[in-house]
Amino acid sequence: MATQRSKFGYGLAAGLLLVLRTGSAAGLEPIALPPPQTEGGRPLMQALKERKSTREFAPGQLSRQQLGDLLWAAFGINRADGHRTAPSAMNAQEIDVYVATDGGLFLYQAGEHRLQPVMEGDFRPKIGGQPYVKEAPVNLLFVADFARMTKAKPADKDFYSGANTGYISQNVYLYCASEGLGTVVYNLADRTALAAAMKLRPDQKPVLGQAVGRPRKL
Repeated sequence: MATQRSKFGYGLAAGLLLVLRTGSAAGLEPIALPPPQTEGGRPLMQALKERKSTREFAPGQLSRQQLGDLLWAAFGINRADGHRTAPSAMNAQEIDVYVATDGGLFLYQAGEHRLQPVMEGDFRPKIGGQPYVKEAPVNLLFVADFARMTKAKPADKDFYSGANTGYISQNVYLYCASEGLGTVVYNLADRTALAAAMKLRPDQKPVLGQAVGRPRKL
C-alpha cells in the first residue's frame, strides 16, 4: 500500500507546482486538497525507528495528494467535533500552518482542507537562511495566534505555543518517515522581519520552520 501511494504521489509531482505558480496572490483561488489517505504507509513503530532529520533534498515537487496528507497529519481535523491530529492547550488551536514553495505562500485551512493564497513569489529565503530551506520544495511555517488563547495566562502563551508547535512538527516527522520523505525543523532567520513581511498582527508570532521534500540519495 505504501508503494502504491508513493507511485501515485510522484506521478503527480508537477501538478501542485503548476497550480501554485498561476496568477498573482490577489487573483489566486483557494486550492482544494484531496481527502487524506489514512490507510497504508509504514507502521507507527517502524516510522518511529526511521524518524530522522534530513538536510539535503532531491529536486522535485510533492504531489497535491502528498501535500494534503502532510498537512492533515500535521494539524488536520480528525474528529467530527473539530479536534485535531495534534493537541493544543485548552484546545486553543492557536497554531496556523503556512506553506511556502517557490511559487508562493499559502495558509492551510484545516476546516476546509485547502490552501488559501497569501502572497505570490518565493517566500522561502525570508523564513530561514539555511541552504536546505530553499532546496526543499515545501517549507512549513508555524505561526501562533495569541488572540485565540483566551484561557491561557499571558505569561504561559509562549510556552504553550512552543509545546503545541512541537507536537505538530513531530507529526510531520512521523508522516515523512512513513512515506519515505525527508524533513527537518529549523530556527527562523528574523522573526520581526518575517512577521512584517507576512503582515501579521502584533499578537501573531512566528515560531518555527520545517523543510519537507524527498531526501537526496548520497
